Amino acid sequence: MELRHLRCFLAVAEELHFARAAEKLHIEQSPLSRTIKELEADVGEQLFIRTSRSTRLTRAGKLFLEHVPRIFTALQQARDSVKAAANGFHGQLRIALSDGITPSRLPTLLALCRQEEPEVDLRLFEVPLSQQIKGLHDDLYDVGFAQWNKVGQGIVAEAAWRDALMVAVPARHPLLRYKRIPLEEVLRHPLVLCDPSICEGHARQVDGMLQRAGLEPLIAERVASFDLMMALVAAGFALGLAGAPHITGSREPGVVARSLAGRTPMLVTYVLYREDEFTESVTRFKQRVHAIDSPEGTEKPTF
Repeated sequence: MELRHLRCFLAVAEELHFARAAEKLHIEQSPLSRTIKELEADVGEQLFIRTSRSTRLTRAGKLFLEHVPRIFTALQQARDSVKAAANGFHGQLRIALSDGITPSRLPTLLALCRQEEPEVDLRLFEVPLSQQIKGLHDDLYDVGFAQWNKVGQGIVAEAAWRDALMVAVPARHPLLRYKRIPLEEVLRHPLVLCDPSICEGHARQVDGMLQRAGLEPLIAERVASFDLMMALVAAGFALGLAGAPHITGSREPGVVARSLAGRTPMLVTYVLYREDEFTESVTRFKQRVHAIDSPEGTEKPTF
């Protein structure tokens, strides 16, 4: 098995179309088909079911697809390590980001890392939570951030920060008559929320809060980013629910942040790492995470 076999497999798995995959790889379709047959002979299983109308992954192909991208990630990390050493760095810290880490904190954290350990090369990876957990287990990442703590055995989810959950309201919306909006009033209007397949932890925390309130939301749209959420709110499409820094730091001028009435719900951000991760670099990184001052509208966990 060679890397070309894996590149061809990945292209076909992504496109589910041999002609498009061949075009993507800048090769002819015949050598692509031969390469896939060689790979299937090597693994001893059929990876694709191909008909005149469609191409789809077999069960073995789906299992194989779970591992192949991580091979290329590890290879790229090896290249990055060599380049970092050539540029004078003496170590590397691989940081996975899921659920949209609080934007006001990330620059502060990275600047502090660079100030205290300029010889350590920092590498950031924006990935879904499930991919982060797999990557931590497979030693593709050293540490990560997410807004969910049910991460399974072998991974520690340590509470780092809490942000007030606030309502993003379009300018001139009738709900702006409230300084603190009752949740039942919010839920009389359509909401734009984060897509759980992209921001799983954030979506689970918000959905859990709504379920505990016993109220059914009217969800107009699920989006992949907070920027898109704020754009839809600014356009008057719906209200949004997000952490205070994501709303107050929005570049959309037509968005107003309002607190919820009653006890303010909090979104918890966790720092994730392997249970057996005892390296000094990760320990120092966690210390910096907890040392960062809480921005306005946030507080540090007390649990």
